[in-house]
Formats: sequence, structure tokens, C-alpha cells
Amino acid sequence: MDECIFCKIIKGDLPAKVLYKDEQVTAFHDINPVAPTHILLIPNKHIASINEIAPEDEALFGYMMTSVKKIAELTGVEKSGYRLIANTGPDANQEVFHIHFHVIGGQRMRHPMG
Repeated sequence: MDECIFCKIIKGDLPAKVLYKDEQVTAFHDINPVAPTHILLIPNKHIASINEIAPEDEALFGYMMTSVKKIAELTGVEKSGYRLIANTGPDANQEVFHIHFHVIGGQRMRHPMG
């Protein structure tokens, strides 16, 4: 955990353009945005990937889903739409092994993905 870049952001040891933070989650602007709105939403608890979620984390991840809605409202994409992405593991190009959701919007998304 001491080496995790997202844990360092949560603790304030690394700078980030934080959009929202509370006791359970932190949301900040991606440093390499792929759209006008590109926010990373992370749990403040270090969990490496979706595959590491434990039964006791169920309430936290329900809270994260309601936080996605809050992020969409704060960034103004709740009506036009947004994409929610969670990369899990090397084949999905997960670069930071701390669960994070990409909230991407502000433009029409391309399809298909993959």
C-alpha cells in the first residue's frame, strides 16, 4: 500500500485535482483524459482489483455506485450520458492496482469497445 500511487493521493502525499472526497471515496481528474470529462473514482480503502473484493466490501461498492451518480452530477454529464469503466487485470490494461472507476463523458462515445 505504501507504494500505491492512489493511496498516496488519498493521503495527500501526491497532488491531484480532487473533485470530491469523503470518508469512503475520492474522485479526481485523470492526468491523461480521453474525453472532456474523465474522473477516477477510487475507494479510500486499498483493494487491488475487482477480483480482490471481499464480502465485507459489499456496502462500500454500493456506496461507490451512488458516488458515480454524484460525480456525473458534479461534472454535468448526468443528462447527456457517460461511460463507466473498471479495468481488471493486465489483459484489461489495469495500470494502477487499486480499484478505480473511470467516469468518462462530455462527448459522444465511440463504439464498439475492445
